[in-house]
Amino acid sequence: MGIVAGLDSSPDFTRIVVCDSDTGAVLRQGYAPHPLESPEGGGRPADVDPQAWLLSLGEAAGGGLLEGVQAIGVSAQANSVVPLDAQGNTVRPALVGGDKRSQVAAADLIDALGGREAWAQAVGSVPQTGQPVTKLRWLARSEPEAAARTAVLLQAHDWLVWQLLGRPVRRTTDRGGASGTGYWSAATGGYRPDLVELALGHQAMLPEVIGPADAAGTTPEGLLISAGTGETQAAAFGLGIGLGDAVVSLGASGSVMAVHTEPLVDQSGMITALADATGMHLPVVTTLNAVRALRGTAELLGMPDLESLSELAMKSTPGAHGLVLLPYLEGERTPNLPHTAGTLAGLRRESMRPEHLARAAFEGMLCGLADALDVLRGRGVDVRRVFLLGAAAELPAVQAAAPALFGTQVVVPQPADYAAIGSARQAAWALGVSQGTLDPRTPPVWQGAVAQVLEPGAELAVGQAVRQQYVSVREQTHPGAL
Repeated sequence: MGIVAGLDSSPDFTRIVVCDSDTGAVLRQGYAPHPLESPEGGGRPADVDPQAWLLSLGEAAGGGLLEGVQAIGVSAQANSVVPLDAQGNTVRPALVGGDKRSQVAAADLIDALGGREAWAQAVGSVPQTGQPVTKLRWLARSEPEAAARTAVLLQAHDWLVWQLLGRPVRRTTDRGGASGTGYWSAATGGYRPDLVELALGHQAMLPEVIGPADAAGTTPEGLLISAGTGETQAAAFGLGIGLGDAVVSLGASGSVMAVHTEPLVDQSGMITALADATGMHLPVVTTLNAVRALRGTAELLGMPDLESLSELAMKSTPGAHGLVLLPYLEGERTPNLPHTAGTLAGLRRESMRPEHLARAAFEGMLCGLADALDVLRGRGVDVRRVFLLGAAAELPAVQAAAPALFGTQVVVPQPADYAAIGSARQAAWALGVSQGTLDPRTPPVWQGAVAQVLEPGAELAVGQAVRQQYVSVREQTHPGAL
């Protein structure tokens, strides 16, 4: 039996799990918040000193947590840029998160290459505010001196791996992390240095993209460090999803991703063609509105929390007496309606009751995500099972409606540190390959997530009727949007 560790450096904290390399059983875990100063007005900072990630890592690994560990994998927040100078020092704090400052930069870049379709063909995604390529354009326009000094570009997990290895000359990343940058193509497996130059104003050194089972290196103490990956890819790997599986994440906004055999080029830009952590592909479709629609409805109805809203919704019936909520409260990305607002349709005297509005909010949120699922299905992605993630996945109103609206089996995994577990699984893979006990094409088989399984059953026909009611309202209100 070997022992491996997985580290997940999220926007707010570091989690470390220590696992049995054969089974994936979690033996020990560590946690530490990032020592970040909250900006004025709260929220997450858009600029972070990467040293904060190292301090948090050190604290999480305290008390001998990593004793006996033979290999470690690293995942970290996506959409991060750590700009380094020629000596390897940070030029400025890392740019992280869905940085609203770069909205204009995203539009600039889309125009500069000739439109959304040109970007989709080039790298499988259209520049968005959070993406590294967009942050580079913002840097070049807003902080030209810092941009001019930038000689090397790393993401958060690349930088952490490099630090753990003692800052070697060789810098590495993986396909998963590279695919989110906006200057690496999952279709060709190569960088587009011309897009870095288009954004930053000049070329910069980029990390070498290594294979899923490759090691980034070994520390002087003999600890093997695997390739690392982005948080999304690590969580998918930790969940153990494969072909036929999709993951629906319920945050304030929503996302739908699925494992696929090939990259999907989507001219509309609704699909982001990410690579996964195993050598496959992970097309992602995002919606701007998920749980925020529930929170807005709860406030409107004077409900103290989402549990109360769920309880109220369960007093209604499927279809909410004809009420349909198009939950486009922040505009929407899927369908691409950035400047629209939400719509409440089907108001009749008998439908104007709090429980029906509560039910319409849950159905509207899930139908919006079902639209995103259908974008993938429409491109040949096989979806036989949906993993539902996020705190809202535990709500009875979500669990009652989701299987029939999605038209498939729904799996609700127990909450766990799936990104850290996925990183540990990657470490076990790299360790096994280095020892000659595992095939570089086949990851170790670990025990799956403990989960609740929900079937559409007899409710399927009713759910599909509710879905059709939603689609009809969407088509009437926004003809041809999808």
